[in-house]
Amino acid sequence: MNTESQQQRAIRAFQEFITTPLETLLQRHINSKSESAALALFHEIAANVPAYKTFLAQHNINPASIQTFEDFQKLPLITKENYISRHPLTDLCHYGLQACDMIAASSGSTGKPTFWTRFFTDELQIAIRFEQIFNDSFQADSKSTLAVICFTLGTWVGGMFTTNCCRYLASKGYPITVITPGNNKEEILRVVQELGSAFEQVVLLGYPPFLKDVIDTGIARGVEWQQYQVKLVMAGEVFSEEWRSLVGERIGSQNPCYDSASLYGTADAGVLANETPLSICIRRFLAENPDAAKALFGESRLPTLLQYDPISRFFEVENGTLFFTGDNGIPLVRYNILDTGGIISYDAMLEFLAEWGFNPVEKLENQGGRGINQLPFVYVFGRSNFTVSYFGANIYPENVTVGLEQSVIKEWVTGKFVLQVKEDADKNRFLSVVVELAPQVEDSEEKTQAIANSILSQLKRLNSEFANYVPPEYQMPKVILTPLGDPEYFPVGVKHRYTRK
Repeated sequence: MNTESQQQRAIRAFQEFITTPLETLLQRHINSKSESAALALFHEIAANVPAYKTFLAQHNINPASIQTFEDFQKLPLITKENYISRHPLTDLCHYGLQACDMIAASSGSTGKPTFWTRFFTDELQIAIRFEQIFNDSFQADSKSTLAVICFTLGTWVGGMFTTNCCRYLASKGYPITVITPGNNKEEILRVVQELGSAFEQVVLLGYPPFLKDVIDTGIARGVEWQQYQVKLVMAGEVFSEEWRSLVGERIGSQNPCYDSASLYGTADAGVLANETPLSICIRRFLAENPDAAKALFGESRLPTLLQYDPISRFFEVENGTLFFTGDNGIPLVRYNILDTGGIISYDAMLEFLAEWGFNPVEKLENQGGRGINQLPFVYVFGRSNFTVSYFGANIYPENVTVGLEQSVIKEWVTGKFVLQVKEDADKNRFLSVVVELAPQVEDSEEKTQAIANSILSQLKRLNSEFANYVPPEYQMPKVILTPLGDPEYFPVGVKHRYTRK
């Protein structure tokens, strides 16, 4: 692609972004069929992306034969293994590597990092997801806002991507000012205390456990978070509604549906979906009603519940596995990201909730009514390989997390733990939970037992497999408490894993 067309592409996309109201952008799917958009994107990629041309040829597929959505649904899934890692980076891109202006690296949950390309216009698509949160949840269209980027900076995708998207919102007219301390806790605390009072609100953007650590450290040092009207944007992992309430309480949050939001973000394709006030309202109801949650999701654990724009990212699901189609620096067709979850239409969700006597739209309208958009829902449990199996029951980190978020216990711990199934000397299996203590908290037998009892109580309440499959004499977890930053289980500066096989 020559420089002239690059310029025109950038100018056209930026003009459309800054002049089109958010409401119009979020209603595109009503007037355009998302299935048709996915099919059109397939043909564009099949014609212009060398790696995908090769992929189709290897599967003996003539792109011209894919004419209907039913044809589209028969296309083979692509993955990192069968597609991304088998082709040169330039062959994976629209018009080659030179048509992209940014390269980022994924953190590589399977080991080796992967490089992902993008162009300015790809970021503008994702900026709409941030605009939803800043506009609908935080009212940042009318409130001066300091956006503090707490994601890791450098080649990793989160920090730079998030920074750019927030700056685009400022270009659109939002009174947002961005600062980038990255994951430097001392610098974050300094920034908030020295600059926060000059703004009507402060938004911290980062990974949930890291933001909690920043907040807890600030409290220990006398930071009065509530004076800064703090809001949170998070990504990277599932957290419970108890966790949201706990952290919200510590920053002085008055309204859980509007004071935080989580992103379903990936290095592969930016932000795929985002929490909205509506999805949070629904999730909090489901957290209080486990039977309704199990009826809706088919499992006892509570996934992240988000809404998505099917024109931007088109989701499909088969056998509990999510895959999507979307344009990006490396465009992806029916890409299997290895996440488990599902999709629910807007109407189907409200009909289901009505059967359980709950009307989230009415509840939100009583709180001002922002954030009610008729977008479909996607729910995400995360990678299926993060569970452990115990007596045939799948034990999820999310279940243990709730046990650590109960009253009193939440003051003792950081929220980090490592869940394992081990064997004793007689080869009897037991559930091991190594828990990281909060700063200045001492280990004691009383704390160990209280934490074990709390985890057990929540496992039995939330996980019907555990309650029914595991014999009572094997249900009590063996808890070990370690100091902050234990090098074996909680090394500083390393991405934490909540389970070990």
